[in-house]
Amino acid sequence: MRPGGHPGVHRHQADRPRRQLLGSARPIMTATLTLSHRTHYAYQLPVSQSRQLLRLTPRQAPGQRILSTHIEVSPQPQELATRLDAFGNQLTALLILEEHRALDIEAEAQIELVPTDRIDLQASPSWEHTAERLQAPIDGPSWEAAQFCYPSPRVTLDGALDFCRDLFAPRRSVLDIGWRLCERIFNSIEYCEGVTSVSTPVAEVFSHRQGVCQDFAHAAIACLRTHGLAARYVSGYVRTRRRQGAVEGDASDASHAWFSVWCPKFGWTDFDPTNNQQPSQSHVTLAWGRDYGDVSPTIGFIQGGGEQTLEVAVQVTEQSSDDSPSP
Repeated sequence: MRPGGHPGVHRHQADRPRRQLLGSARPIMTATLTLSHRTHYAYQLPVSQSRQLLRLTPRQAPGQRILSTHIEVSPQPQELATRLDAFGNQLTALLILEEHRALDIEAEAQIELVPTDRIDLQASPSWEHTAERLQAPIDGPSWEAAQFCYPSPRVTLDGALDFCRDLFAPRRSVLDIGWRLCERIFNSIEYCEGVTSVSTPVAEVFSHRQGVCQDFAHAAIACLRTHGLAARYVSGYVRTRRRQGAVEGDASDASHAWFSVWCPKFGWTDFDPTNNQQPSQSHVTLAWGRDYGDVSPTIGFIQGGGEQTLEVAVQVTEQSSDDSPSP
């Protein structure tokens, strides 16, 4: 999904362009998916050296098991190494010394999505108790979550309090607030491509009430952090309904983003404000971090090249039971 915020008319829920998702809100069976993410850079002038950092390998996550992954790069890198970054995402670093005018990166993965139990949002601790726990962490999970309580390069807190103040009623459960915030953003901010970028301040999103999935996630994270809560940015993919004439099992797919909020009882719980739902078997988790900057699929430096163009194509295919690998 391309980043896309200037002033515009707010749409009511009924006439808002909402992406239709596959599957029900309560998944009932395992799904095996094949994912392909192709990236093509074309350069005006020859590139003599290219260093790239890739976050294109889906991570292990609740309800998601990685069966296989593969990354193919052309021209072939002279150096290639993989490691985990500070948030546990797989990072692939590569160096290309061969002169080239185009760079192609194809990441493939096979993923098994399994049903997860739905959480009673009302059963989560109050937001005040959760914030107090994060101010004085007493165990590993709360220590790990506490790093997501503070402003980050792409998530400042400007404008957040006015947008969400009324949602934080005394003793309201933290996950209930997460859901109400998801609904608030879905109903108050217009989905509009091409009007924001990865560098758009979250304050502009609150002011102009337009953006795309990454802006929706950043807005939610700012609201939660304003109240001392831990919220992280999740990148991944979402399967959309097949368009007429599409091959059975294929979909019009896109890179996507949502947010996750932490509480002592349940750990991390995800919410998708772009589609006003909790992520289900329509969602594949790629990486998570403090904001988009921590999970950018590709980032790099080149020598030469001049002007460049970028093309990205994503495809997610669900395997039939006959095609699924044996355990």
